[in-house]
Amino acid sequence: MAGTADTTAGEARPGGAAEGAAERLRRWRLVLGGEGGDGTGHEPTGRDAAMDAALTALYGSGRSGGRRRSGERSAGLGASAPSVARWLGDIRTYFPSSVVQVMQRDAIDRLGLSSLLLEPEMLEAVEPDVHLVGTLLSLNKAMPETTRETARAVVRRVVERLEKQLASRTRATLNGALDRSARVSRPRHRDIDWDRTVRANLKNYLPEYGTVVPERLIGYGRAARSVKKDVVLCIDQSGSMAASVVYASVFGAVLASMRSIATRLVVFDTAVVDLTDELDDPVDVLFGTQLGGGTDINRALAYCQSKITRPADTVVVLISDLYEGGIRDEMLKRVAAMKASGVQFVALLALSDEGAPAYDREHAAALAALGAPAFACTPDLFPEVMAAAIEKRPLPVP
Repeated sequence: MAGTADTTAGEARPGGAAEGAAERLRRWRLVLGGEGGDGTGHEPTGRDAAMDAALTALYGSGRSGGRRRSGERSAGLGASAPSVARWLGDIRTYFPSSVVQVMQRDAIDRLGLSSLLLEPEMLEAVEPDVHLVGTLLSLNKAMPETTRETARAVVRRVVERLEKQLASRTRATLNGALDRSARVSRPRHRDIDWDRTVRANLKNYLPEYGTVVPERLIGYGRAARSVKKDVVLCIDQSGSMAASVVYASVFGAVLASMRSIATRLVVFDTAVVDLTDELDDPVDVLFGTQLGGGTDINRALAYCQSKITRPADTVVVLISDLYEGGIRDEMLKRVAAMKASGVQFVALLALSDEGAPAYDREHAAALAALGAPAFACTPDLFPEVMAAAIEKRPLPVP
C-alpha cells in the first residue's frame, strides 16, 4: 500500500520529487531486507533483486538476535566453494570496489570463509586489499603449494598498488627532510632557507625600509650520495597487527630504495627475525612473516639496539600494540637508553586506516613519560612522522 500511495501521489508532483521518493523506498528496501515490518511496500526486480540476494546471503542471518521468523533473511553462502565464487562475482558486478572489500571482510569474519581462500579458484575471484593480504598471511603456513603462487600474485597486486600510492610522496618528503637536517651557514642563493633566515635576523629589521637585513644566511645542505640516516623498522607481527605489517613492509621497501637511508626491517613475536635482506621485494618480506603468537617487545628492541652504530643518526620505529609478554621494565630501560644515546625513537600503535586500535595504555603512558609518545598513524601521515624524526622536530601526533 505504501508503494501504491507514493506512486499515485507522485503523478501529481513534479517528476523529480516522485523519482526521489521512489529512490528512497528502493534504498530502504535494500537496507531493511524485505522483512514483514519494513513498511516500504517495494519489491526489488532485475538488478536490485540480484543485489538484494547478495546482501541477504551475507547479512541475512541473526538480524533479530534470535530464532529466524518466517520471511526473514537468512545467510545462504554455506561452505560451498562454487556458490561463494559466484557470490564474489556478483558483488563485484553490483557494488563499487570499496564496498566489495568491506563485504569480503565481513564474509570472512561472519561466515568463516577463511579456509576457502586456500583454493586458487577462490583467490582469483576476490577483490584484493590490505585486509585480504592480512588474512592470507595468517593462513600462510596452512596454504597448499597449489595455492601459494596464486596467493603471491594477489599479494603482489596489493603491494604494487600501495607502492604507487605511497612511494613518490614518501621519497619527496624524506629527501627534503634529509636536506634540511644538514644546515649550512654559507649557502648558495638557491639553497637559502628563507623562513629560518628571516627568523634568525628579525633583530635586524629596518622599519623605515620595511625589510630585514640578513646578516646570517641559513641554507639547506645539498643531498649527498652517502648514507645520512639509519632507520630501523621494528614490527610486531601478532595477529591484530596484520594491516600494519602490510603497510610497514611496503614503506620498508620504499625506504630501502633511497640511497641516503640505510633501512633495517625486523619483525617479532616471541622470536625475532631480521628481514632486511628481503627488502628489495616486499612480497617476500610479507611471506616471511608469521602472523599470530605471543609478543616479546623487549627481546626485539634488544636486537635492534645491538645493530645501532650511529645513535645520533638513527631513527627506530616500533610498530606495536604494546601488549608485552616479555620483561616490561627492561623494555622501558632499553627505550630510555636508546633515547639517551641520541636515537630518535618513534612508537606507533598501528600503521593503518582502521581507526583507533586496542593497545596497552599503561605501556603507552610509560613511553610517553620517556619522551616517546605512542600513537596510531595512517599511511598518509607516516612520511611526515618520519620527516619530523629525521629533523629531530616534535612528531605530528594526531
